[in-house]
Amino acid sequence: MSSGDAEYRIARFRDRLMGGEVAELGVRIEVRGSVVLLTGTIPTADHREEILRIAETELAGLSLHTDLMVACADPPDRSEELR
Repeated sequence: MSSGDAEYRIARFRDRLMGGEVAELGVRIEVRGSVVLLTGTIPTADHREEILRIAETELAGLSLHTDLMVACADPPDRSEELR
């Protein structure tokens, strides 16, 4: 696979993340040698699964590593003590 083909597929993946049902702007996509690295913090586990599904489709055949963290938006289970 040529580097131009990989760049085109990565650009298309970025476009799909920014539009449509995902609309995710917090994912960073980096190319390190022959590896595509996805990093960032996203709002839900469902969002993460959708991003990974799209990545597998768009970036099939490329070496892919992911480090996507799901933000914890749960309310605190106890009150904060102020001193």
